[in-house]
Amino acid sequence: MPKLKRTEDADNRVATDFVESLDRGLRVLEVFGGSQQPMTLSDLAKAASLPRATARRILFTLEYAGFVATDGKLFHLTPRVLVLASSYLASNHVVSVLQPALDKLSGEAQEISSMAILDGNEVVFIARASPTRIFSSGLDIGYRLPAFCTSVGRVLLSRLPDDELAAALDRMDLVQLTPLTVIDKKQLLKTIIADRTKGYSLVDREAEPGFRSISVPVRRYDGTIVAAINMGAHVDRVSSAEMIERFLPRLREAAASVKSMLV
Repeated sequence: MPKLKRTEDADNRVATDFVESLDRGLRVLEVFGGSQQPMTLSDLAKAASLPRATARRILFTLEYAGFVATDGKLFHLTPRVLVLASSYLASNHVVSVLQPALDKLSGEAQEISSMAILDGNEVVFIARASPTRIFSSGLDIGYRLPAFCTSVGRVLLSRLPDDELAAALDRMDLVQLTPLTVIDKKQLLKTIIADRTKGYSLVDREAEPGFRSISVPVRRYDGTIVAAINMGAHVDRVSSAEMIERFLPRLREAAASVKSMLV
């Protein structure tokens, strides 16, 4: 098998290994995620910052491959795009190992539990379990939130050494999502370091109004944090104290149960 050519600067966008047309096609696919309605060619081109002619060629290619459909004016994704997500989930060792533990955790606590990983400055939820009595359209698989103001995000950020954590926070554009969202970077640094020491993070109404959550790290066999699992509830239903007393032990037990299986 031929080897991929390595470039001296991985961040150099004009490196010879960079396939610009593929990058543009992926950008168009991502644009669909920001709209719940079919989009016109002009809207897609504008949202993806592409020339109209380029966007048209990309859409034709995606339509030919079965990822996009059109009525001649409006474009929308087809179910075939789920192949991309399902391939990731099926091949992700952490998901396959932890899903049974999440199901057990959710069933015993009768609450929704989720797992997230870090993707840049955001967390992405990649697994979820819910007791049958609960219906919720909340944190579905693929849902994204800023890392700095979520319990799963702070747990994942805590794996960074202090200097790298401070640099990561400095690079973030901190937006106040609720009146309680902490956007002071020095305060966030202290909070995340404290969460690392405690072994969990509890965030109260910083990411979403009226919602608090608690998270613990998921570590592989050598202690490296590879994901975070959480449980959350509306503030009127579950207090912070109850989260620590009732949810935290169960979360820690679930995380510990899979450590030896994660490589």
